[in-house]
Amino acid sequence: MSTKVVMEALSPTMEEGRLVEWKKQEGDAVSVGDVLAEVETDKAVMELVARAGGTLLKQVVQAGATVPVSELVAVIGEPGETVEAADGAPGKDEPAPTGKPAPRADRKEEQATQPTPDENRPTSMPPAPPAGPAAEGNGQPATRQRPAASEKPGASEKPAPAPAARSAGRVRASPLARRMAAERGIDISAMEGSGPEGRVVARDVEASRAPAAPAAAPRSAALRAPDGQPYQDVPLSQIRKTIARRLAQSIGPIPTFYLTTEVDMERAADAREALLAAGGEKASFNDIILKAVAMALRQHPECNAWWQDDHIRYWNEVHVSMAVAIDEGLITPVIRHTDLKSLREIAAESRDLAARARERRLTPEEYTGGTFSVSNLGMLDIHEFTAVINPPEAGILAVGRMAEQPVAHQGAVAIRRRMRLTMSCDHRVIDGATGARFLQTLKGMLENPLAMVY
Repeated sequence: MSTKVVMEALSPTMEEGRLVEWKKQEGDAVSVGDVLAEVETDKAVMELVARAGGTLLKQVVQAGATVPVSELVAVIGEPGETVEAADGAPGKDEPAPTGKPAPRADRKEEQATQPTPDENRPTSMPPAPPAGPAAEGNGQPATRQRPAASEKPGASEKPAPAPAARSAGRVRASPLARRMAAERGIDISAMEGSGPEGRVVARDVEASRAPAAPAAAPRSAALRAPDGQPYQDVPLSQIRKTIARRLAQSIGPIPTFYLTTEVDMERAADAREALLAAGGEKASFNDIILKAVAMALRQHPECNAWWQDDHIRYWNEVHVSMAVAIDEGLITPVIRHTDLKSLREIAAESRDLAARARERRLTPEEYTGGTFSVSNLGMLDIHEFTAVINPPEAGILAVGRMAEQPVAHQGAVAIRRRMRLTMSCDHRVIDGATGARFLQTLKGMLENPLAMVY
């Protein structure tokens, strides 16, 4: 029998998806795990994979169409099977039913369908290890201990990569590895796989050399109206729809207040310059702020919380989200267990997450489950601003630019590097004095970086 391919919920908050491109055409052979299409979710471009093998009988929707979750998008069946038969009605090559049922020796007993996504999933998924599935069920977070140094990836000797496994003349590779290889112009059939049984995985493609990709055209160029027309209407992308919906949810019902403080960054700047001179990891000021925020949250767990309608969830783990601007809007990758990581680890992870966020290659586990957010517009010469809280989090820190200013210092006027921080607080969770104490601790850590390692 046939398999109905439906639009899956590829991210925790996805309600509909735009089918960007079909990777399989009608009549193509399909194996389990093959990429059928690319789908733009509310956060990233992800792959819709086949849950059964056979032949792609019908593309129910065209590329570019937006489809609600659980709606039919394609049909997979046996070669020669008609779409009418796939939908349950007799096809051209299938006789009409009679009083005596026809033998079905070559047919499966029951029709297999893709699992229907759970429409009651929470809008914010509890943190989970980046490589694993999101925690579901009762909504309680899965406790995750930070691995010891001896258990970190790469700590043990890696086995020698095996030749890429082939099954019936076909290279075995993960869907992500196939897409990355296609984007980079790499022949995946000539690669050696380091995954299970020689399977080609993403790290194998990352390690391969490929011709440099042409620079992407700026989004502003795509928004210019055609010659002779006063304007151009551009349909909303999935991420822009989500941003609009979530901001309306945040600004409307959340009673927000704002606290602003000014920080002397001289000692933080000196510490960063000393680390660079010693050949340390190239840490940005934003990395230093992320580390300081995480350490301050450890001391003020009342700010490391989620509003959950009928209760407040206070987190014992610190997962700091960092806002990253992309062409379509904004996304917040999460650095998990930020308080347990060194500045070196935070710097490396933030660069990796930001780069893949701009390429729309983050997995749902990498941009959900944050317990507090940081948004930095200082690099864009913004002196001070207020940020919108990302529900269900109870707070977000807006970071302005660092600039030299004449200030009173030790009884004299001196030129000092100063920076303004503004905290947006959900008053249902954080009171004014609570937020002020958190900012006081954060300021102390930035003005005296040794406090972060005390």
